[in-house]
Amino acid sequence: MKELMNIIDKVRVIKVLGTLDIPVSTIVFDSRKVVENAVFVALKGVVTDGHLYIDKAIKLGVTAVVCQELPKNCVKNITYVLVADSNLALSYMAANFYEHPSKKIQLIGITGTNGKTTLASLSYALFQKAGRPSGLISTVQIKVGDKSYVTTHTTPDALSINKYLAEMVSKGIGYCFMEVSSHGIHQKRTASLCFSGGVFTNLTHDHLDYHKTFAEYRDVKKSFFDNLPSEAFALVNIDDKNGAVMLQNTKAKKYTYALKTLADYKARIIENSIDGLLLQINGQEFWSKLIGAFNAYNLLAIYGIASILGLEKIESLRLMSQLESVAGRFQYFISNTGVTVVIDYAHTPDALKNVIDTLNTIRTKNETLLTVVGCGGDRDQTKRPKMAHIASQLSDQAIFTSDNPRTEDPQAIIEQMEEGVAPENYKKTLSIIDRKQAIKTSVQLTHKGDIVLIAGKGHETYQEINGVRYDFDDLIIAKELFNQRKTN
Repeated sequence: MKELMNIIDKVRVIKVLGTLDIPVSTIVFDSRKVVENAVFVALKGVVTDGHLYIDKAIKLGVTAVVCQELPKNCVKNITYVLVADSNLALSYMAANFYEHPSKKIQLIGITGTNGKTTLASLSYALFQKAGRPSGLISTVQIKVGDKSYVTTHTTPDALSINKYLAEMVSKGIGYCFMEVSSHGIHQKRTASLCFSGGVFTNLTHDHLDYHKTFAEYRDVKKSFFDNLPSEAFALVNIDDKNGAVMLQNTKAKKYTYALKTLADYKARIIENSIDGLLLQINGQEFWSKLIGAFNAYNLLAIYGIASILGLEKIESLRLMSQLESVAGRFQYFISNTGVTVVIDYAHTPDALKNVIDTLNTIRTKNETLLTVVGCGGDRDQTKRPKMAHIASQLSDQAIFTSDNPRTEDPQAIIEQMEEGVAPENYKKTLSIIDRKQAIKTSVQLTHKGDIVLIAGKGHETYQEINGVRYDFDDLIIAKELFNQRKTN
């Protein structure tokens, strides 16, 4: 139990009705998770407003409510704390409740449009291999040392973040690598955290359904670096024009990495094949099992992080050469008929182009490259024709299909995609709403030596249709369908 007065420390409080001298068992913002003596934080969300559930939370046993708007009829013996911003309040309350674990661990935040998951996951893996106990908070999973938890958001809610960080601290873990999404920054989930470093990967077209403009999206990312303390570091991809923008107002110590320009951490691709990458990083050559120029950037950033945090450079390269690709990120297998099948999370125009460009770079052109791709429903619609254009322009064949249609009509999504196909590419495209049938068709259209890219879902193990999640794993389904086919 903690005192409510201590839990709301540093929260901008406008008014208090009742006493702050009460014990609190936990903090909740979902009325379904209320327990006795909890404090309920009413959040104004994108989908729903927590203020609508205050009465329900009180009936279930909360003793205090934190809100942006006081109810018309306040209940006797319940403490109401009126705040300027409930999301910001929750962030500070979570940090106070778990005794500021981010101050007791080296917390590295990784932000950008593409590469966050790979960079966070492989940094975690490298530090574990180097004997530096670490944690991971990512889209794919949360790791506390070797213990894994399932995750549902790129950046979890403030309560979950602090809870996991507190567990890491209690187990003597010294580092945590965390994906920081624009949603997480904008919704104040990371506001109270003390970051030891921030890393910027790149900035491309994404989330404009939420942020409305690219400038707003960029500025939200920038605010993360603006708020880094002077004792932290900021490591940015200076090949991306937005890298310099991220550094403009930061107080953190500045570092850069690049393949094309002068930087603190510089790499050159010597060899790029289906077997991996031969790179030269700051004058040292090393081989990686990862594939593609985009992974050269990821590896370079990992090297930079390791160097800044004090790992020996040659040892870092040795351990980096052992790193494997992350689930759903350029994950591939060769079927029993000799078809190379690549599963990738690419769900933005830039990410899709990077993956297809990589495949075109490493193939001989004597084989067919077929791309199966869809676009998610209830998300940024403006990227749909762009992704279809890229798939049809850069592949020999393209099949447009469903991703996670959510509440939208999948046929309507595909029709929006088709608008981006150039007339000369019409004959190269097919549209098949059912994703499994689309993958099955790719089996029928390909032969030994061909390459199939299945893009958009990557590590996801479900397909969401009208609010229901159905089991669907691109990798499992692709292996099943491709290996059912008899060899020629």
